[in-house]
Amino acid sequence: MTPQPDRQGVLKSLVALARRTRHSPSRREFLSYSGIPESTVMRFFPSWNAAVRAAGLEPNTRNQRREDRELLEDWARAARKKGKIPSRRAYRHLGTFDQRTVARRFGRWSQIGEAFRKFARSKPEWADVLALLPPPVLKPRPRLVPRSEGGNSGAFRPRTPLRSGNHSPSPVKVRHPHLRGRPIYGRPIDFRGLRHEPVNEQGVVLLFGIVAKELGYIVEAVQSSFPDCEAKRQIGPERWQRVHLEFEFESRNFRDHGHPVAGCDVIVCWRHNWPDHPLQLEVLELSTLIKSLPTSED
Repeated sequence: MTPQPDRQGVLKSLVALARRTRHSPSRREFLSYSGIPESTVMRFFPSWNAAVRAAGLEPNTRNQRREDRELLEDWARAARKKGKIPSRRAYRHLGTFDQRTVARRFGRWSQIGEAFRKFARSKPEWADVLALLPPPVLKPRPRLVPRSEGGNSGAFRPRTPLRSGNHSPSPVKVRHPHLRGRPIYGRPIDFRGLRHEPVNEQGVVLLFGIVAKELGYIVEAVQSSFPDCEAKRQIGPERWQRVHLEFEFESRNFRDHGHPVAGCDVIVCWRHNWPDHPLQLEVLELSTLIKSLPTSED
């Protein structure tokens, strides 16, 4: 029986296959050509991309499906660099992804701006890009005409096209333009005096302060430098342990801000959007946790 390779053996096989194919091998290529089972690779590395990076290679993302968020944020960064909504040609020079992929995801190129408006309307960090978008096109309200039947000539009814069957018209969803210079609020939640969802890191700090005790934390200190918070949490009866917390609106902001993993134990965020985060980092997603807590302390 052929012995399975150790960690170094996996890395050597990755490098050898990369030299042969002249690109970072995909998971399927590696398993096909190397003969090493996936379970062996996962025994030494938390993910396939982690193994590729450990071999000094860049992960092959050609066939990896990107999240809508990644495509929209990349489109917005191109708009920010250009100072206006990018054309297909401009995005080819300024963007990261294939413009055909981005266009297909949202129907067609001209519809990306509206998709971004829905995505970023509660995210103040994208307010400058939202201001570049043309005003949303509002559907006209139905025109009212006098109701002649029923003997009530003073009543009005909407002029709507005749429909077959008993289907009632769908309600019109109105999107109002963003007024510059005004504060932006999250979705209403009415959670213990907090009227709206957080839209930034400061909102996460406030919400964590409200629920910290119920989550088993005692805050020792909060600071502006990394890590944001020193706390203790209960690990057993009459036993507590010190931990370091970093507040982020979204968990992936931790990576984007370039924070070192070694200096933090827990990311406290409103939304967890970093599925391949380092395993030694815990993620506390408040938007999920507060659903299990009473909305009032009474």
